[in-house]
Amino acid sequence: MADGKDVTGLIRTREVTAAVSAVSANAAVRSRMSELQRLMAAAKGVVMDGRDIGTHVLPDAELKVFLTASPRERATRRFLELGEKPGVTLDQLEKEIALRDRMDSERDIAPLRQAADARLIDSTGRSIAEIVDEIVSFGLAAAQAIAAREN
Repeated sequence: MADGKDVTGLIRTREVTAAVSAVSANAAVRSRMSELQRLMAAAKGVVMDGRDIGTHVLPDAELKVFLTASPRERATRRFLELGEKPGVTLDQLEKEIALRDRMDSERDIAPLRQAADARLIDSTGRSIAEIVDEIVSFGLAAAQAIAAREN
């Protein structure tokens, strides 16, 4: 939501996706966004998605999942999500995704990487239901471990 409007469709456009890496490399933007994300997470019960959440924004998060898929798989998903857009090929999307991954992995500030204590889940070739089941079972195990430590 932005100014009370649902902008989900707008933030998923190729134009926005192409600009995200450059904007996220800006120290002032990253600092302010990290601050706002930490404030949201302080309320607990928050699921947060991002390329540096587990390593930079919330390094002490109770549960971390590093969800990945091959660039081709992600391009295929995005291609299907975009529908029949003229001038967009699956190969173009795959190149754009691989470029963004490289840019985010090589940036100086909070580069994209898996946190040491994050659970790696590769979703390539897997259904949403399979991934959800794995995350939920991992989350339940983590919650039980936290409860045991607190008792």
